[in-house]
Amino acid sequence: MCTSHEPGQESACADAGRRNFLRATALIGAAATAVTIPAVAEAAPAGRGWRPDTESRRFTLAVMPDTQYLFDGPSINAAPVEASLRYLLEHGRDDNVVFLSHLGDLTENGSRAECEAIGEAFELLDRRGVGYSVLAGNHDVRSSTTDQRGTTPYLDVFGPDRFQGSPTFGGASPGGYNTFHVFKAAGREWLVLALDWRLSDQGYAWAKDVLAQHPTKPVILTTHELVHGDDALSSYGQQLWDRLVKDHDQIFLTLNGHYWPAARAVRENAAGNDVHLHLTNYQNRYFGGAAMIRLYHFDLDRNTIDVETLSPWILGRAAKGLNELERQEMELSGAADRFSVDIDFAERFAGFAPVPERPSRPASKMLVRGTLAYWRFDGHEEGAPVAGTVRDLSGNGNDLTPVTVGEGALTWSTAHHPDQPGHGSVYFRGGKPPLTGAYLRTVDGAPLNSATFKAGYTIEAFYWLPADWTASRNAWAGLVSRTGTGGAAGKTEGDPDEPLATLSISDGPGPQWAVRPLNQQGIATNWGDETARERWWHLAVVNDGSHTTMYVQGCPVARNPHAPAVGLTTVGLPWLLGGYEYGGRIDQILYGRLGDVRIVGRALPVTSFMNH
Repeated sequence: MCTSHEPGQESACADAGRRNFLRATALIGAAATAVTIPAVAEAAPAGRGWRPDTESRRFTLAVMPDTQYLFDGPSINAAPVEASLRYLLEHGRDDNVVFLSHLGDLTENGSRAECEAIGEAFELLDRRGVGYSVLAGNHDVRSSTTDQRGTTPYLDVFGPDRFQGSPTFGGASPGGYNTFHVFKAAGREWLVLALDWRLSDQGYAWAKDVLAQHPTKPVILTTHELVHGDDALSSYGQQLWDRLVKDHDQIFLTLNGHYWPAARAVRENAAGNDVHLHLTNYQNRYFGGAAMIRLYHFDLDRNTIDVETLSPWILGRAAKGLNELERQEMELSGAADRFSVDIDFAERFAGFAPVPERPSRPASKMLVRGTLAYWRFDGHEEGAPVAGTVRDLSGNGNDLTPVTVGEGALTWSTAHHPDQPGHGSVYFRGGKPPLTGAYLRTVDGAPLNSATFKAGYTIEAFYWLPADWTASRNAWAGLVSRTGTGGAAGKTEGDPDEPLATLSISDGPGPQWAVRPLNQQGIATNWGDETARERWWHLAVVNDGSHTTMYVQGCPVARNPHAPAVGLTTVGLPWLLGGYEYGGRIDQILYGRLGDVRIVGRALPVTSFMNH
């Protein structure tokens, strides 16, 4: 706590709905009373040890700020802290909790009895092998001292010896007050730098050395004092920023307590990247903060950290009935307590730990059983014109030739989907009116032209649309289409001028697969959702001999028809890449890039798609 800071408190009204009810019922008995609950030596039940999923791209970092009022001389009350720690043990698997950081001021006076009491509470984590860090706040040690202060009751209880058996403990500074910890999550290692209330010159040197020894690890810096208020750093926090954080791009998030109310700041570091600095402290609230914990839910697929704040101790007593104050405090929903932080993790970490590009895969590896045609467009200079034959790498003779309309252009590109086997694409610059562009066409007599696919099929393509793609000029171009009309095949239900098969881009833009199966007079259509411009997408249409499913990025779309669909009708005419015919004439040309395209004469599982 900062004794010179004028206390302030934000109002918060928690939602006591279904989620809270579920949490509360799961915690009944975890913290039933407001009296001290002695720690009980309990062995970890078989199979219930602390085993976070280190490969999952969703994980949780737990944070516990100032607990000093719960460990204050004769009024020591460990129950709220124990309830929070039990909550993490009980929800560790569901939330994939990987680590806990305490932000200092564990105690009010730093006495031996206070330190030993909270140290005993943390044995709940020790017995399960849970990774966690602690650090000294100004109430745990004499506030006028730095990390060179020598021995204290705090250090006796929470010094390096306590963590020697921890799988996440990395090491400590010579005096023992600064530590670093490494946990694994989302398939990589992350470093927590837990720094003392006041760093000495030696402490700064030690911290810089730790960072230098772990140059590719993203770093979360924890300390007791840094952010003072919204978009404001304390004088010591500014020193910490200037002497350590600013010049070390690895540090992307800092967490501190000490002041209240909760607040956030963002600063741009010397590398030009944002650093998110968060203040979390609730000691001024009901029951000294009731050992509230803040949960940082990392989601690397969504490039987001979702943050929530709650008191498991209060939640655990909800079934017995809470008063108005307790209901307000059991879960906080204010903007400073429940929020999301958007971070493009790959981009943010690129300066010190770039993600290596997935290497190109040989064409031979893509020729799975039943491959009828495989086209890829790598090995060319950016912007070079496409001229001559584009070979079918399956060896089946389904080669492509370019066709130009008006003043259209067709060029090679080195751009590609990150999971694409071939590192190249073709850039189509079509549109209308007037119709212009160029597309690719299978040669006359290609075996694919007459294929009926009675046993099923898988058609895959990678595509990308530019920012200025518009529905009025560019919609309904084909990625992959079969020429010949329904009328020519004697199938006139619906529009007889529509082609027999087309994998097109709708006005969304989104993918559409519209075909005339052998067993239907009409057109069967699979609709995908809108797909963003300036982003690569993998698209697959899979028919198992009776039904067709469209997949985007390996996920099935919602609008897949249930009616049986067997094979594809043909009149023996060519297939097009980047073109779409209507009434037997070219009607639209793609505006965008098309990467690898593969057609297989059977249904493939998702795990065999080209983006795997």
